[in-house]
Amino acid sequence: MPDKFDKQVAVITGAAQGIGAALALGLASRGCHLALVDIDTESLAVSAAKARAKGVTVSEHRLDVSDAAAVAKFPLKVLDAHPRVNLLFNNAGVAMVGNFEQVSLEEFEWLLGINLFGVVRMTKAFLPVLRRQERAHIVNVSSVFGFISPAGQAAYCTSKFAVRGFTEVLRHELEGTGVSVSCVHPGGIRTGIAAHARRAAAVDPALQAAAIAQFDTLARTTPEEAAARILRGVERGEKRIVVGGDARLFDWLQRLMPVGYWSVLKLLVGRTSEARP
Repeated sequence: MPDKFDKQVAVITGAAQGIGAALALGLASRGCHLALVDIDTESLAVSAAKARAKGVTVSEHRLDVSDAAAVAKFPLKVLDAHPRVNLLFNNAGVAMVGNFEQVSLEEFEWLLGINLFGVVRMTKAFLPVLRRQERAHIVNVSSVFGFISPAGQAAYCTSKFAVRGFTEVLRHELEGTGVSVSCVHPGGIRTGIAAHARRAAAVDPALQAAAIAQFDTLARTTPEEAAARILRGVERGEKRIVVGGDARLFDWLQRLMPVGYWSVLKLLVGRTSEARP
C-alpha cells in the first residue's frame, strides 16, 4: 500500500522547534516534500537540514503568521519552490503568563494575532491552492486548553477554543469536497513554549518561573510522540486528534463535569507539583 504522505507537499508553520520540527522530520521520513515556516530562521535551518537529509525537497521561509499582508502573498512563494500543496499544518503558537486583569489588551491581541488569526489567515490564503488537488488536508493545532480553561490562561484559552470552533466550522463547510480538516488537541508536550512564553508586563517574574516549573512537571509527551500521533490521525482521517493521556483525561473530565472540572484539576495539579523532586 502506498504511503499517504509520499511525494506530497506539506506546509508547516512553527517548524523550527517542538511539534513542528518533529512533524517535518516525520513527514520527510515518509517521502513528503516540505515548505517549512517560522520566524526563528536559525533553528528553522537546523530543522530543514534534518528533513532534507531524508532526500526530500525542503524550502525554508521566514514568515510572521500575524502579518496579514505577508501571509496573503505567501502561497506564491511556496508555489515558486513546489509544484503544489497537499497538506497545511497550522502549528505556530505562543503562550503568555498572566491572568486576565494582568494582561493588557495589546498583549491579548498580540497572542490572538498569532494563535488564532495566524491559523485563519493561513487557511484563507492556502485553501484555494489546496482545492486544486483531488485530496488535501488542513490540520489546525488547538490544545487541551481548547477543552478546559485553567485560571491564568485567558488569552491562550481564548485563542485555542477559537481555533477549535473555526476548525469545526471549516470541516462542516468543506464536507463533500476533497479537502479534509482535522483539529489537534495536544496535552503537555515537552517543548519550549512555556519557557519562551511572554510574561505580561504586570506579572511578577517569580510567577512565570513557577508556571514554567509546573509545566515541566506536567508535560509528559515528547514532540516526536506527538508528531507520530498527529500523522497517524491524519492518515486515518480523524477529525479530532487528541494527543497524550493527560489530554484524554481532561477531555473526559470536562465532559463529565462541564462546570465543576476545575475544582478537581486544582487538586490534581497541586498534588503533581508537590510530588515533583
